[in-house]
Amino acid sequence: MHILFVHQNYPAQFGHIARYLVKRHGFRCSFLSNKPAGLVDGIQRYQYTPIGGATKTTHYCVRTFENAVAHAHGVHAACRQFPGLKPDLIVGHSGFGSTLFLRELFDCPILNYFEYFYHPHGSDLDFRPEFLPREIDFLRSYCRNAMILLDLNNCDRGYSPTVWQRSLFPPEYLDKIEVIFDGVDRAIWSRVENPQRVVAGEAIPNGVKIVTYVSRGFEAMRGFDIFMKAAKRIAQRDPDVLFIVVGSDRVSYGGDLKYIQEKSFREHVLKQDDYDLSRFRFVGTVPPQELARIFSLSDAHIYLTVPFVLSWSLFDALACGATVIASDTPPVRELIEHNRTGLLAPFHDDEAIAEATLAVLRDPRGHRHLARAGMELIEEKYTLDRCLPRLLDLYQRVAQSR
Repeated sequence: MHILFVHQNYPAQFGHIARYLVKRHGFRCSFLSNKPAGLVDGIQRYQYTPIGGATKTTHYCVRTFENAVAHAHGVHAACRQFPGLKPDLIVGHSGFGSTLFLRELFDCPILNYFEYFYHPHGSDLDFRPEFLPREIDFLRSYCRNAMILLDLNNCDRGYSPTVWQRSLFPPEYLDKIEVIFDGVDRAIWSRVENPQRVVAGEAIPNGVKIVTYVSRGFEAMRGFDIFMKAAKRIAQRDPDVLFIVVGSDRVSYGGDLKYIQEKSFREHVLKQDDYDLSRFRFVGTVPPQELARIFSLSDAHIYLTVPFVLSWSLFDALACGATVIASDTPPVRELIEHNRTGLLAPFHDDEAIAEATLAVLRDPRGHRHLARAGMELIEEKYTLDRCLPRLLDLYQRVAQSR
């Protein structure tokens, strides 16, 4: 079977499944993205370039759609250049290199990955009243789903990584969407026994407790400011805590920079209070194996998110046996059951987050069962060994549906 994967990035959500299909099942896998062409791990990569796209004169509400069409057109144009590219199945991320126009080139089923459906209210958009969106942002949210709706109508089948994310889509399309997570690679994300107590070249004394926070970017949607407030409370009550903060000084989601004067949200947050930065180590982004070691060193891991896409880092932290204190928000509850696989606290309540973290630090043995249950949950439902066969089954069913 020949599968064509489409995503603007590589490997994104598809690289691991493509490698699995090539190596374990002898499939032919092609991957169309913005990345340079070449052969990688037996996967033939092709490159596309968006054609057109939104400009400053494009209506604000339709810029997302304009850019999505530019990617879809680029995908179509790139595929036309390769007459030997005749897939039996197309798998694409809805919104990131849309597969919409490929119906005109290939007579095969299309399977879309549906990650998120935008809502104007009761959503990530208005969850943080201190960063209230402009009226035009609420209006834009209706239009941001335009390409996603076209993909829902056009595809033969779809899947979402979590139950909560699937629940966001219109009821009339839910029968089309299955729930299969991407998969946690246990070869990387496993607990490191007796890890060396060194982070970013600095030795950490045995008596120092380590609290970790991980986010792709330091931003409001992942509660960076709430984390810092909670961390200050923790530091004031326990002099032997060090905070290891992993991620980059950028905004990956949301419109934080519209609400502040500073160049970054981190800079803005640090100006709001008097933080003892000697208690923090901002280590930047780190390789997966190093992050697994940091998770294994962690005495308590804080994960915060508004109602939005659930971060892979939460799955990875659980897989590495971290004791998790997380925001009591809908996507998180799918993984963290209070007092079973972790502790939950209200997103906006930095005092409650601090107290829950301190409870873990004061009595690590009494909370170790949370970490064990978290690892068991990942092993039972979310490892590659669990998810890849389900993805293979889905791909085969869709490919054979015509």
